[in-house]
This record gives sequence, structure tokens and C-alpha cells, in this order.
Amino acid sequence: MNLLSIAGWITDSFPIIRIVLISLMVAIGLALIVIILFQPSSSSGMGALSGQRDTFYSKDKSKSLESVMKKITIVLGIAEGVLAILFFVTLVIYRG
Repeated sequence: MNLLSIAGWITDSFPIIRIVLISLMVAIGLALIVIILFQPSSSSGMGALSGQRDTFYSKDKSKSLESVMKKITIVLGIAEGVLAILFFVTLVIYRG
């Protein structure tokens, strides 16, 4: 028995699975680009040059939009990586 033996109906559907995976990867990639572009730049330490002080409210960003966008970026990045691995696994298993 071959380790990579999979049922025929599954391997026959790999071209469709690849199209779905590529479409999801493109959509997530575009969403990542948009999310990253809307994130404010983190220039920590630059406030000392201009005389700005850090207050409690500027340090407590756990509930802010910035932290939500960073979490979304991490989740989308992980999803993109998982989809890429799944895509290449389908290429290794079935080369038709």
C-alpha cells in the first residue's frame, strides 16, 4: 500500500480544489494588503525627539483599532500560509 494513495474521487477533484485554494489565497492576499496599508506606522521612540510624552491612554492599546488590525493581520497571515501549504500538498499528491 502506497503512503500517498488516496481515493480516486478525491484525486479527481484536486484541480477544483486548487482553483478554490488559489482564489482564497488571492482574496486573503488582497485583504492583507488593505489591512496593512490602513495600519498606522509604529514609530516608537520618536516622541522623545519632538517632546511628546507617553500617557496611560497611549500605552493601553489593547482595545484600540490598532491592536484589532494587528490581530487580523496575524490571523490572515497564518491562514495564507496554511492555504499555501495545502495547495502544494495537492501538487505533491496528484500531478495530473
